[in-house]
Amino acid sequence: MRKADIVVPVKAVGYAELTDAQRDLIDSARSAAKRAYAPYSHFSVGAAVLLDNGEIIEGSNQENAAYPSGLCAERTAAFYAHSRFPDARFSAIAISAIGTDGQPLENPISPCGACRQSLLEYEKLAGAGVSVLLDGKDEIFILPSVSSLLPLAFTEF
Repeated sequence: MRKADIVVPVKAVGYAELTDAQRDLIDSARSAAKRAYAPYSHFSVGAAVLLDNGEIIEGSNQENAAYPSGLCAERTAAFYAHSRFPDARFSAIAISAIGTDGQPLENPISPCGACRQSLLEYEKLAGAGVSVLLDGKDEIFILPSVSSLLPLAFTEF
């Protein structure tokens, strides 16, 4: 038997430590979260995808009484980004959740499994790691790729 450890590299930084481009992406995700439709969970999430053409595409979670007919912010942003700019490749994604006070949550949140798998396909399409920024009030986690969120992913597609 062989034991293997999976190590996920994560940088924890403050907002002021981000580059201008990273701050723009976080700000876009925070803005998108304010447009979430979350009357059932009251959990508002926003995502912003940076494309290699410089465009930032935002998405927010959209709930529906006919659960699970809603859609997470990450997939809303990703699907819209690719449908609007099918030739552009993803460079980065930022994800932010806000409380009922309109402020970012204390701790960063990460995408659900369905979003991780969906984002992984866009990373494969990009042919390179898509940086992931997970927003929190005092700390932002930066991961080098979507695959670092899903280390044993199904990738035979």
